[in-house]
Amino acid sequence: MVIKIFCVTMRQRRAEHFAVSSAAALLLSAGLVALSMLAAAPGWAQSASPTAKLGVPPAQPPRPTAAKQPTAKAAAEAAAFNSVEKIGRWINNYRTNPEPERLPQLFKAMVELNMFADTDSSGLYLGFVGGILAAEPTKATARIGRMFPLRPEYHAALIKAIAYSGLADWKEQLRNNAERMPGRVVLIDRFMTGKMPAYEALQLDGGPVPLDIMWGNYFATGSPEPILRIISVLQWSKEVNDVEKLTIGSMAKYTMSTNAGNDVELLRLLKAAYNTEPAANQKILSEVIAAAETGETSKIRREALMSIEQLKAKGPEKTRTTAWWGQAGQMALSFGCIAASALGAPAAIGIPCVIGGAASTAALKMMTPQ
Repeated sequence: MVIKIFCVTMRQRRAEHFAVSSAAALLLSAGLVALSMLAAAPGWAQSASPTAKLGVPPAQPPRPTAAKQPTAKAAAEAAAFNSVEKIGRWINNYRTNPEPERLPQLFKAMVELNMFADTDSSGLYLGFVGGILAAEPTKATARIGRMFPLRPEYHAALIKAIAYSGLADWKEQLRNNAERMPGRVVLIDRFMTGKMPAYEALQLDGGPVPLDIMWGNYFATGSPEPILRIISVLQWSKEVNDVEKLTIGSMAKYTMSTNAGNDVELLRLLKAAYNTEPAANQKILSEVIAAAETGETSKIRREALMSIEQLKAKGPEKTRTTAWWGQAGQMALSFGCIAASALGAPAAIGIPCVIGGAASTAALKMMTPQ
């Protein structure tokens, strides 16, 4: 009897325990559902958070980071190339503060400013770009590569800059980049086959552009080689039979005296070259040096104008037509900003300044009789 009562009692307790456990499970499930509903409700985290009740502000979600702003140095470097005038000043100061690694940036800025659009006035820029490439031959390939992508209409400018660079491997550079410039295979072929002269083959009697290229190379490198080539045509400033040679020789004399007046190193090069020049050239070079040291370059211009006018009046066989003089005037802007006075302020020599014309084409306009 006792055993039977005990068994009944145990069954009753197990039933009660099961009922309590089931109720607890139901309550827990209901609590979880309620919590999930509260979590989905707006503002729940602030009201339900224990830290909020203690006066501690809730953690804020991370804010989106602002776009990285350019450094002051990067902004200044970009601003240095945002106008033709600023690029002219940068060219002017380049040899005292060379930054060849910025060549791709410079070239693209020149493209955007249409500084290669006029073939007759872009020689200085082509010579300058090419000169920087040649100054560090081992880095030329990488720097040329960074000039791409490039709009097709400016492929010709890059091809000419490479050809006028004086690089020992300029042909290989053109060959390696030909696929990037499929529309210019004819131009590349003309340089490669010698139908168009590269830097070493440039003849200074081929017009004003070769003279500009020589100046551009000098501004980039400070090398005496292009200066010696310009000195070689100074004797043409005394030409009595050929108007074109007289004009080019006069441009060489004028640009050289003006630049040397503002560049101590160039003046030193001219004095060093004096003793190695033939007697005919020594006299002219001494006039250039004297004009540079005294600042009397206007005298050279006046003498050149008189010589040109006299030769035109005389009418030699090779005198160019009036139309040629008109075209020559159109090729230039105004003289004194980039090459003829690239190392000093144009205002100092009283010459109006409209940057964009190169050395010799600008000199040509100033020297063309009106």
